[in-house]
Amino acid sequence: MGGMVGQKADDFGASARRLLGLLRPARGRALVVLLLGMGSVTSVAVGPWLLGRATDQVFSGFVARQPGVADAASKADAVARAEQSGDDRFADFLRGLDFVPGQGVDFDKVASILLITLALYVGGQVLGWLQGFLVNDIVQHTVRRMRSDVEDKVHRLPLSYFDRQPRGELLSRVTNDIDNVAQNLQQTMSQLLTALLTVVSVLAMMFWVSPLLALIALVSVPAAAFATTRIMKRSQGQFIDQWRQTGRLNAQIEEAISGHALVTVFGRRAAVEATFEESNEKLYQASYRAQFISGLVMPTTMLIGNLNYVLIAVIGGVRVTSGSLSLGDVQAFVQYSRTFTQPITQIASMANLLQSGVASAERVFELLDAEEEADPTRLDTAAGTARTARSEHTTGRVAFEDVSFSYNASEPLIEHLSLVAEPGQMVAIVGPTGAGKTTLVNLIMRFYELDAGRITLDGTDITAMPRAELRNRIGMVLQDTWLFEGTIRDNIAYGRPDATEEEIRAAAKATYVDRFVHSLPAGYDTRVDDEGSNLSAGERQLITIARAFLAQPALLILDEATSSVDTRTELLLQQAMAALRTDRTSFVIAHRLSTIRDADLILVMERGRIVEQGSHAELLERDGPFARLHAAQFAAASV
Repeated sequence: MGGMVGQKADDFGASARRLLGLLRPARGRALVVLLLGMGSVTSVAVGPWLLGRATDQVFSGFVARQPGVADAASKADAVARAEQSGDDRFADFLRGLDFVPGQGVDFDKVASILLITLALYVGGQVLGWLQGFLVNDIVQHTVRRMRSDVEDKVHRLPLSYFDRQPRGELLSRVTNDIDNVAQNLQQTMSQLLTALLTVVSVLAMMFWVSPLLALIALVSVPAAAFATTRIMKRSQGQFIDQWRQTGRLNAQIEEAISGHALVTVFGRRAAVEATFEESNEKLYQASYRAQFISGLVMPTTMLIGNLNYVLIAVIGGVRVTSGSLSLGDVQAFVQYSRTFTQPITQIASMANLLQSGVASAERVFELLDAEEEADPTRLDTAAGTARTARSEHTTGRVAFEDVSFSYNASEPLIEHLSLVAEPGQMVAIVGPTGAGKTTLVNLIMRFYELDAGRITLDGTDITAMPRAELRNRIGMVLQDTWLFEGTIRDNIAYGRPDATEEEIRAAAKATYVDRFVHSLPAGYDTRVDDEGSNLSAGERQLITIARAFLAQPALLILDEATSSVDTRTELLLQQAMAALRTDRTSFVIAHRLSTIRDADLILVMERGRIVEQGSHAELLERDGPFARLHAAQFAAASV
């Protein structure tokens, strides 16, 4: 999808053209599909004409055996007799026939025509099957590339994007919308091509058989096109709203499932169900309007086609009686009329699918067009970003120089913050909720861009470093212990997939993971799901510490890493973290002030500002904000 970033899919035409642009890599196969389609519709175009010839053979043979015709010396003689009897209309009728008086139906000729027609139809079906096979291959490859582009894009989006987007809404774009695009391409690509080729080929045959009737048949085209266009314009917005409501409903379902325990504990089931019903009703209304309006396309075009069919039948009958057309020509033309209106009706009915598919594509394009992390010095080698280019001379000195930041320009969060973390120091950050503690460490990771000031690592502005290189130097242990589906070994080695078994076990031993792993039947091969439900909270956290230990970062961030475990487990975690912090700079956010007694520097934050800093003992002696936090926490613990 490279090169398309920046375009805006803000209307049906632009989104449809962009979607078609995704098929460019398959131009060669698309040409083969076109040729197969042309071969397939040949049987559709030629078949009715051949059947008309068979009808003429049968009808002419039947007329040739009729009294007053059978005993004529020739066709001219039969026509002359009709004129002499005063039946000019019958004479004109005979002139339009090809017969030999007295000779019956030539069944051998009729049989040969039917066999040729059968062979054409069978051949057309085979070519149509091959066409469908190739279309499926093209669509699946195209959608696979789209999924890859979306996956790549998601990893290049700033954290602020995920802050704004509900997870269910994002998942809906990545899964439901892409699946809908695939389904619509699959259903419409082959049918639309076949329908268009059929219209062109059948129209050519119609003009060959009877230009007058062909012009009459063409009257239905602008009428159907006008009706279809008007209906499609009205349904376009409804389909976009339908998929938007689908995304919102998915977000609510994901939230309800993720927070099921809390919903149950707090008795919020009725409220959640009411919210779901409201969103479900909005989705129903949007879907109903989209399907109702777009559903008018087919009956409208069918009505126009049937009126056209009646007109052709009447005029064609008159032309047969005047001898201007044979009965076989009229039969063929009636078939052509049906064959001609059928693909037009199909094209109209596909407007429903196209509107839905393009609406989904537009939502995917909105994701692909989202602003990415600004990184002018980004390293583009995918494999090269994994634990690469880490400087052997990194000491871990971090400096904030007059840093200001806000999520919303009207509400500053961090203002004019300056601090220095010397190499190997443990810097603890404490403060009330919303003080800016987590934001502070997120700025070090460049999850957000600063409003003012700068942050340096070993004297280098972090904005001058590729994000991948910066983050390769940083290890993070979160309170929310994210494990990934796989084995314990896989999770420990997540940051270093190339780590040896010895290195993995050494990290596990240093962080006390080895203690509980031996009690598991499968040991390091024990499988865990993405929530680690078969492990305790402490065990999950020890694994995340082992993961960071194995990565050997120069800088460590511990975000409230011990606030949700019991005292015994906390002691193990503290010992593991002590091993992890050895010889590296670390920033620690913790609610339990007892865990940061050995910190070299404690920063007390309030409303984005550092109001105090010093060692544990120094801050207690000052009897300031830290001392009040300390007293309040231990008073609560004693209660």
